Amino acid sequence: MILKNIFMYLAFVNILAFVCFGVDKQKAKTHQWRISEKTLLGIAICGGSLGAICGMRFFHHKTQHAKFALGLPAILIIQGIAAILVYSLF
Repeated sequence: MILKNIFMYLAFVNILAFVCFGVDKQKAKTHQWRISEKTLLGIAICGGSLGAICGMRFFHHKTQHAKFALGLPAILIIQGIAAILVYSLF
């Protein structure tokens, strides 16, 4: 049951991250209100790093910003290592 909830949460937060990158890209094109970089990175840190990377690549958004181009893969690696450590403890 807990594992199912974790997977549902991760699916949700990754879809959210992907959509946020798409929305922010559209807003950037039309010079409208934007989603802050802090929010985009925060969603990635909360488990949406894979969705954020996919959104960044799919929408070609924030690819020139080092904090995204290097930071998002670093977050994903750290989350992967943490998941392996937690899984090996239980």
